[in-house]
Amino acid sequence: MRILGIDPGLRTTGFGVIDTEGSKLHYVASGTIKTDAVDIGQLPARLKIIFDGVREVTARYQPACASVEIVFVNVNPQSTLLLGQARGAALTALVSNDLDVAEYTALQMKKAIVGHGQARKEQVQEMVMRLLALPGLPGKDAADALGLAICHAHAAGSFAAIARSTTLARKSHAQFKRGRSY
Repeated sequence: MRILGIDPGLRTTGFGVIDTEGSKLHYVASGTIKTDAVDIGQLPARLKIIFDGVREVTARYQPACASVEIVFVNVNPQSTLLLGQARGAALTALVSNDLDVAEYTALQMKKAIVGHGQARKEQVQEMVMRLLALPGLPGKDAADALGLAICHAHAAGSFAAIARSTTLARKSHAQFKRGRSY
């Protein structure tokens, strides 16, 4: 199965493509989509570059599915909104190509790749290089995207097994207290 990972960003969006054969992972490609050529005040033009770039990557590598990082809330709400728009452009490009999209937080990806959620970008780069037997370190944004693809490669089998074994439905009988169900 071929998986495309996307690490959305308004200036730099990382992408990573891997193939899986059972539990074996194989590197296919990685890189970044940069919007630096457009003036920082031209948000629609930047979003179009992200949209077109993700569509081009999807058309070129023909992934079976994709995984995208979920935006976290920054201290600056304006930055969060801008990042959310970049993420929306990437998601729209993926869905317009009829791809199933899984979403993971940075914490989930770092736990899956490094073993703890507070890992630094350099640690993610190093582990991605080791897991995919790369000759050198990938760029930070590309490493995060490859990490998201690896995270999905490991989690997708578990999600599929759960879906096959039971029907997933909301609990209608449970009481909720502080975000926990009892």
